[in-house]
Amino acid sequence: MESVIPHSETNIVFDSPLSQIPPEFIWPEHERPSIEPSPPLSIPIIDLNAFNSGDPLVVSRTISLVDEACKGHGFFLVINHGIDYNLINEAMKNMEFFFEKSLAEKQSAQRKLGEQFGYANSFINRFSSKLPWKETFSFAHCDVEKYVTSVLGEEFRQFGKVYQKYCDEMSNLALNIMELLGISLGVGSKYFRKFFEGHNSIIRLNNYPPCKNPDQTLGTGPHCDPVSLTILYQDVNVSGLEVQVDGKWFSVPPNKDALVVNIGDTFMAQSNGIYKSCLHRAVVNNQQKRVSMAFFMCPSMEKVVKPPQELLSPEKPRLYPDFTWQSLLKFTQLHYRSDMNTLDAFVMYLEANKEKI
Repeated sequence: MESVIPHSETNIVFDSPLSQIPPEFIWPEHERPSIEPSPPLSIPIIDLNAFNSGDPLVVSRTISLVDEACKGHGFFLVINHGIDYNLINEAMKNMEFFFEKSLAEKQSAQRKLGEQFGYANSFINRFSSKLPWKETFSFAHCDVEKYVTSVLGEEFRQFGKVYQKYCDEMSNLALNIMELLGISLGVGSKYFRKFFEGHNSIIRLNNYPPCKNPDQTLGTGPHCDPVSLTILYQDVNVSGLEVQVDGKWFSVPPNKDALVVNIGDTFMAQSNGIYKSCLHRAVVNNQQKRVSMAFFMCPSMEKVVKPPQELLSPEKPRLYPDFTWQSLLKFTQLHYRSDMNTLDAFVMYLEANKEKI
């Protein structure tokens, strides 16, 4: 088990500029980013207006693009997504408002070991090596106003109102994307939308401060998201998201008109491995901070995750056992640091512990 580094040693990192980053933030050489910028990844742009147009040829083309992307690397962009840019700007301003607070104020919402919500500064008290160069604030997609005012006070009531509206809009968008994924997998538009009714989704705000030695660390290490679906709004001014395809790293440049969508481990299991949970990471730079907002679509806690019968056959048998989102979430919070092998490690854990649904 990794030792826990003293609380004070990590606190100073984001409070004041350092000439050298602490050793806990230095990653092994084979995992560090290249000094040279990664080439941009060619990612299909999915126009949701086209998908809803009713034109059979246009709809068919849109579905084919999604299917190709999800079978290849699990990433695509969506435009005409219906999220009001004024709302996005308000959410960005409120995120800045939070991260500009003093460390002591932010720690009023400190995330505790084994919990998924709250403020985290480099995952203090959880890991002692390969720490991510970032700070985050995570909360459930519902009852946002109640939660943030309870941990941060009345000053954050407007923050709660803005993010509740943002979460409501992202929830609707995620359900619409699930319809698209259902059609592209051949199980119909309603299958996954129905499955995700009453979902327990999460929103995470990310702040990646400038780093003196960006070639020695990572904002987020290589990993596949354990959730079902991630919808990300990137800082339009600063690049940082990278995706691995065929063993090579590619950048995902910001696009002010688009949201980034990627498949997570839970949906890969639901698709019986047909759609890929993509390996990605975040790099940092020595000039500018970078921020992002991630909406993680997750099933309700007790919903049993398994593929539709239509995706199974003698030629395509079950790849993963039944599990609940609650059990996978617990695994990642208490037993395993999410990486590119999270789902396989979880399956081994289930088998070793004979965990019952």
